[in-house]
Amino acid sequence: MAERIVIDPITRIEGHLRVEIEVSGGKITDAWSAGTMVRGIETILKGRDPRDAWAFVGRVCGVCTSTHSLTSVRTVENALGIAVPPNAELIRNLMANALYIQDHVVHFYQLHALDWVDVVSALKANPAEASRIAQSISSWPKSSTGYFTDIQKKFKNFVESGQLGIFANGYWGHKAYKLPPEVNLIAVAHYLEALEWQKELVKVHTVFGGKNPHPNYLVGGVPCSINIEEANAVNAERLAFVGKLFEDAKTFVDQVYIPDLVAIAGFYKSDWGAIGGGLTNYLAFGDFPSNGYDNPESFKMPRGAILGRDLSHILEVKADDPEQIQEYVNNSWYEYSKGDKTGLHPWEGETKFNYTGPKPPYEHLDFTQKYSWVKTPRWKGHPMEVGPLSRMLVGYASGRADYKEVIDGTLKALDVPVAALFSTLGRTAARGLETKLVCGWALEFYQQLLANIKNGDTRTQNNAKWEPESWPKQAKGIGMVEAPRGALSHFIVIEDKKIANYQLVVPTTWNASPRDLKGQRSAFEESLIGTPVADPKVPLEVLRTIHSFDPCLACAVHLYDENGTTIHDMKTY
Repeated sequence: MAERIVIDPITRIEGHLRVEIEVSGGKITDAWSAGTMVRGIETILKGRDPRDAWAFVGRVCGVCTSTHSLTSVRTVENALGIAVPPNAELIRNLMANALYIQDHVVHFYQLHALDWVDVVSALKANPAEASRIAQSISSWPKSSTGYFTDIQKKFKNFVESGQLGIFANGYWGHKAYKLPPEVNLIAVAHYLEALEWQKELVKVHTVFGGKNPHPNYLVGGVPCSINIEEANAVNAERLAFVGKLFEDAKTFVDQVYIPDLVAIAGFYKSDWGAIGGGLTNYLAFGDFPSNGYDNPESFKMPRGAILGRDLSHILEVKADDPEQIQEYVNNSWYEYSKGDKTGLHPWEGETKFNYTGPKPPYEHLDFTQKYSWVKTPRWKGHPMEVGPLSRMLVGYASGRADYKEVIDGTLKALDVPVAALFSTLGRTAARGLETKLVCGWALEFYQQLLANIKNGDTRTQNNAKWEPESWPKQAKGIGMVEAPRGALSHFIVIEDKKIANYQLVVPTTWNASPRDLKGQRSAFEESLIGTPVADPKVPLEVLRTIHSFDPCLACAVHLYDENGTTIHDMKTY
């Protein structure tokens, strides 16, 4: 008889994601993913000035901060036909690069590494052996025996005090952990280093956008001016600071993140290189333009779709085609005017709440009824995985030399076939390899910005069509961004100079959505089928696969007590 297991919430930091699974014979036979918090920010935007939308949508999430704001300004610019100056494009790229690097490193160490690393095992490690291993895989200077001895003592003090703090909730000692104590000690040390390091890189946002989180953006450009001699502008000192931050980031990624990733993968490749593949369809909008956003062929990240894992054929993606992207609500707590069996392109999309489920806290959800606050997007009727693995596969299948170099090199180092990419471990590795690519691109964009300034081009804004008097009576726009977690798109309808409709289709909507009208599972649900579960009471294996996607659900609106009664109503803007 199948056993039902509930993990709620399954996310370590961001949002409320619930996963229910059925286990039979030691493997998962069915799975359901449910977002248990409503996001209604689209309704807040109606009637507002389109130029202000970036400030509202930016508050959807503070983890992938700035991503929604960038998408929003691109959406409005697309609707009104506004092109941004080259420097603005480069600065936007640099801000997004900084987010990517910081977000991916934080995900690996703070949100996902503990699914592979048994931190308590580090207490048994031999610091001298940990030092030997660390120095054999990297030239990172913090690798001495004394350093690892100090880390081990610090962690031992946590344990003896009974206050594990950030390491308190874990399945330590689980039989699915495979790393030797010394590698666990190295990972714990780098976990702590990453916490300290990550707060520096985001200062790129403060230089160009004034603050972090939620840096400022501007329709038509960026909200900063360039004057190498002016104290209150982006000057020579601040530009040099940005360059140093990216150089340091590249060093950390090359000498800490990538060596740790490869070392850990080596212990898990025999099984987790074939578990958690899930869907066979991959979608990437592409990003990081180098010759205008209207020229996808110039993107560092190529655009395209892959069906059936056919890497020989990249399909064209057009978000403005109503036959390509549609959202369904047949299993979501929303309703459409045309009925729940209709799929709507986001330009015609609706955010109308129709909650028919039980009051929290949930015991078990009824999956014969609506069961999630997440809508169900489909690309030409297909469920699609989005995120780093999708982007790396599209780049690899496109024959891009930079993608092939990092992927083929890693596959060779681990002695695994390309098929190993279609797995939980492959998804985790793809994020790290992508980070390595982004570090290189950031330094390219930085040098291009310096060259433009040296040649006398300091423009960062385009004020044409800024005033509403120049706008058409009605306009539609699409903004697409590759957020760290995957393909993100915003859709706007402007009427009489105000927002008439605004819809967001976010990465975790693609991955975490409930079943569609055909009963097709989305990425989260499909990836769990067939996954072994050693102990249903401590389902570590489920965490590994779901966390490999880096799930993110955001925008809380209500807080309930244990009886399901509203005790606080918080509106987030």
